[in-house]
Amino acid sequence: MNDIRIPGFKRRKKATIVVDETPKPSQKMVDVLIVGAGFAGLGTAIRLRQAGVHNVVILERGTEVGGTWRDNQYPGAACDIVSNLYSYSFAQNPDWSRSFSGSGEILGYIRQLVKRFDLERLIRFGQNVTGMVFDEPAGIWNVNTADGQTHRARAVVMCQGPLSNSSWPKIPGLETYRGHKIHSARWDHGYDFRGKKVAVVGTGASSIQIVPELVKQAAQVKVFQRTPGWVMPRPDYVSPEWSKKLFARVPAAQSAFRELLFWVHESMALGVVWTTPMTSVMERLMRMYLRSEVKDPWLRRQLTPDFRLGCKRILISNDWYKSLQAPNCELVTWPIAGMSPKGIRTVEGIEHQFDCIVFATGFDVSKAGSPFPVTGLGGRNLDSDWARGAQAYKSVNVSGYPNVFLTFGPNSGPGHNSALVYMEAQIGYIVRGVGKLLGEDLAVLDVKPEVQKAHNDEIQKRLRRTNWNSGCKSWYLTEDGFNSTMYPGLATQYRSQMARFDGKAYRTVPMTVREPV
Repeated sequence: MNDIRIPGFKRRKKATIVVDETPKPSQKMVDVLIVGAGFAGLGTAIRLRQAGVHNVVILERGTEVGGTWRDNQYPGAACDIVSNLYSYSFAQNPDWSRSFSGSGEILGYIRQLVKRFDLERLIRFGQNVTGMVFDEPAGIWNVNTADGQTHRARAVVMCQGPLSNSSWPKIPGLETYRGHKIHSARWDHGYDFRGKKVAVVGTGASSIQIVPELVKQAAQVKVFQRTPGWVMPRPDYVSPEWSKKLFARVPAAQSAFRELLFWVHESMALGVVWTTPMTSVMERLMRMYLRSEVKDPWLRRQLTPDFRLGCKRILISNDWYKSLQAPNCELVTWPIAGMSPKGIRTVEGIEHQFDCIVFATGFDVSKAGSPFPVTGLGGRNLDSDWARGAQAYKSVNVSGYPNVFLTFGPNSGPGHNSALVYMEAQIGYIVRGVGKLLGEDLAVLDVKPEVQKAHNDEIQKRLRRTNWNSGCKSWYLTEDGFNSTMYPGLATQYRSQMARFDGKAYRTVPMTVREPV
């Protein structure tokens, strides 16, 4: 196990701080408060403790760990990255049952992290954060929760994730529909689809996993598509017993296999991130796959994307095309005009009636705001600062909000490699930042605004040359086309930028110094 070592990390004797506080429900102050007990929050806690930071608390709004993988338990839910790469390098699992594991098994892995690293005693469940305010004279964040508590922390790590909040789509007449509604992120496991007429709205990463399962149960399934996506087959297989035994006995063998998978995915960037000859080759291969799976020319035309590979998320499935051609399934490409008490009306005037409508319409990705109010220096508000698009320094720190660290912050999204690779790099950077804050007994560790601006100017300049910004409408972009989501480069480049914490990029104030508010 490779622990993160912070050179010179030794807690200095703290100066006495006198803060005038009005009586209110509060918690004992902690060194680091983590918001969210999903992959990012748990990984951050593990690495902090390995680095010698033990006064850590995790706030989780749910009743158990897991984040996205706890919430997304719809039929067919699985990861589209190979399991050996969609896991932490410092906590590998030799027992993955398949090359691409389902959500239940991934959730099981997350629970094992809690048990293996003794994290449960750090977690406070049922703590829904409603806002946080920086007490500048004290150098403390006051984090408020829905139950009226105030948690106080030297540093806060926001690990709620970009896919943590979901909502119903804005479709006219949604509230008038009298049938059963299900969102993919809040699945109703008690609903019986047998013999029912079902609609699925959306054809993204969730839908291509849900539809093949619904087709097996429902009497009729209609899939409402706005835009077809690029689809590639999933090289899925059952993990052989010999590989499990080998990885358990020789962890280095699993590490080597993980490294191989990393470079296979990394090579795909040459076709996905930028337009190159490899892009055309990959598009041709995906068209060949479509042609081999869908024989009807008209249906094939409806399923052929008209945008560059990489502009939207690439979809991976072995049974998506097959399910759309099932006798009880129909693809509807007319735009939705609105909903009625009995179903969905499309723009050509037809009302499609259903017993149940499944909305596979994604998440409220925070591209231009925060999931709860964050008040920084001088009363500034993160929502206001991000009104025209979120920006941060190396996706982790935001100027004006000292001692706050983000996981999967602005421009850290991968399009060709594992999210866990990027997440590990962020966690390593955060641990070094927390080490500087605590080790030097700082009241303020705040990235300089000019440093953040220069970093983001360079990011946006590089993004203009990527397929992410090639013209299609995607969840990567804000309404006015600003890309605050994706990282414009290789995972190796991202890891390289996160490998060193540059203290000169930050304004620091020692605990013993007081600045006027």
